[in-house]
Amino acid sequence: MGGWSSYGVTDGSVSPVFPTVREVLALDPVRHGAPRLVAGDAGLDRPVRWVHVAEVPDIATLLGGGELVLTTGIGLPTDDAGLRAFIGDLADVGVSGLVVELGRRYLNGVPRVMAAAAERRGLPLVELRRTTPFVRITEAVHALIVDARLTELRATEEIHQRFTELSVEGAGPDEVVRQAAELAGCPVVLENMSRQVLAYDPAGESAELLLDGWEQHSRRIRPAGRTAYDADRGWLVTTVGARGQDWGRLLLRWPGGGDLTAGGTLGGRPAGTPPTRLTILVERAASTLALGRLIRRDAEGLERQIHRTLLTALLDHSRPVDEVALRARALGVPLERRHLVGVMVRHRLDDPAAEAGGPGESGRSAEAAPEAGPARLRELAEAVGQALREAKLTALTSAVDDHAVGALLALPDATAEERALTAFATALRRIRLDIAPARPVPGRAEAGPGRLVPGQVEAGSGRLVPGRVETGPAGVAPGRAEVGFRPVVAGILPDAVIVAAGSGVGSLREARRSLIEARQIADAARRDRRDLPIFRLPHVGLAGLLHLLRDEPRVQTFVERELGALLAHDAQHPREQLLGTLRAYLEQGRNKSAAAGVAHLSRPAFYERLARIARILDVDLDSVEACLSLHVALLALDAIRTH
Repeated sequence: MGGWSSYGVTDGSVSPVFPTVREVLALDPVRHGAPRLVAGDAGLDRPVRWVHVAEVPDIATLLGGGELVLTTGIGLPTDDAGLRAFIGDLADVGVSGLVVELGRRYLNGVPRVMAAAAERRGLPLVELRRTTPFVRITEAVHALIVDARLTELRATEEIHQRFTELSVEGAGPDEVVRQAAELAGCPVVLENMSRQVLAYDPAGESAELLLDGWEQHSRRIRPAGRTAYDADRGWLVTTVGARGQDWGRLLLRWPGGGDLTAGGTLGGRPAGTPPTRLTILVERAASTLALGRLIRRDAEGLERQIHRTLLTALLDHSRPVDEVALRARALGVPLERRHLVGVMVRHRLDDPAAEAGGPGESGRSAEAAPEAGPARLRELAEAVGQALREAKLTALTSAVDDHAVGALLALPDATAEERALTAFATALRRIRLDIAPARPVPGRAEAGPGRLVPGQVEAGSGRLVPGRVETGPAGVAPGRAEVGFRPVVAGILPDAVIVAAGSGVGSLREARRSLIEARQIADAARRDRRDLPIFRLPHVGLAGLLHLLRDEPRVQTFVERELGALLAHDAQHPREQLLGTLRAYLEQGRNKSAAAGVAHLSRPAFYERLARIARILDVDLDSVEACLSLHVALLALDAIRTH
């Protein structure tokens, strides 16, 4: 068969092969109808993607381009303007051609206005002067398309086999480009997105001439599509990348002179269009390059997967300890005869939007960016791995759940524990400051008409306005240190990430205890306002104990007994959350003035709320013992809710 044109697509897949209008007209079922071209001979080399039978004038809205439309003309408009519009709509949607069977609507030929409109738009218009079953034409064209595809598959078998071997062998970019140039007989260049050459093969031509002024030359090559041919520059180009991340372009120079297929002929392929085999070749080469990059990049990812498997095995008892030790040693992390310390690193907040300032500040929520959580965890895992390398520590490390990254440090002895943890925490903080630049603390805001300043009481509500001024990331106005607020250091939330360490152990069989202890400490420290480099068990105190007992029914019953009435009230009055008022009062050591400031309420309004809380809970909030019981219940509630 003759060569086939390729119908361009832009999704990066191999372009299917289709016959042209010229080739369709040569088919026996069409020739039986005595076809005559009356207009649009310039479009005879258009590819035919499909054959569509239509008898209505508004068919263009149902087409996608590349169709050969067959009609008897029965339903076409009777006026000249309608016929011009019909031809214009078909041309606009990109049909390959229009075939009109004479005898039913048009006896001797199509109207001149239709022919003139088709000629003007370059749309092939063909008359069938004898009656021909349209089904035979569609069957013949579709069979032609299938046969052409099989022929193309045979012609490209060598390409697929060659690049499959390169993928399996893990060939580098230089070898992939060399093989592509050898198969094509054309110069091939691999560049990055900045138009810098990563690899090239001149295919026997002058490398100096090929690469001279490459960046400027490459920027002028702008094909229309992911894989396309720039006829003006003579380059066939495809984008290189995977998983939605493009990192380069692969370019093959084909000046449009002659056919490069072995023993092939140009046939019906339009002059100046590269053979489909070359399109397949550059796309297959690009896929091999992308896969090779993923394999090299994911080698570390595979190592992380093994780390996660081993850490999970220790936490869940899913594998024997001896097997974990054996696999870890093979991975380069010896765990036998080492002092082991479990470490957990997690964000204080589970909601990425909240950490960024919350919906009120950023305008986003976790629901609006569902990918933010996993991306944030991956970023944290990378930071932990880098910190371990910078601190020169040996450890198993990986994400252990949706919020935390775990590490099992393998130290030479117990005396190295504090020094190693300090080095790790210091490196982690430095890395996180580098990869998450500080948001600057806005400048001072001055009061003006219609604006309230800190300390001013809003009329009619009794609410103390903490300041309608811009605040820093921790909610502190620039230059201020409000009671109960976390400090801002250089515009950063220093405690956005918690590093928790369990007790060091002397054997791998005890490592699970250290890891679980670290996880419990990290969870319990989420509401701790202190900026500690490392949280250990003594730092979490009562909160840590309650976190350990959060699944205990008696603790849950205690919480309901102490706070149940207030929780029920808040559920019925969502706009008036009294639990927060109680929390502020207890966390400020029953200092009502300080608590009112933290709650952003005027003192009278705060006192009135406390009175309502006392009535709802039937307690004396001036009683130290009653408040202690309520505070313990609040801590237990926090532990239960963060489970």
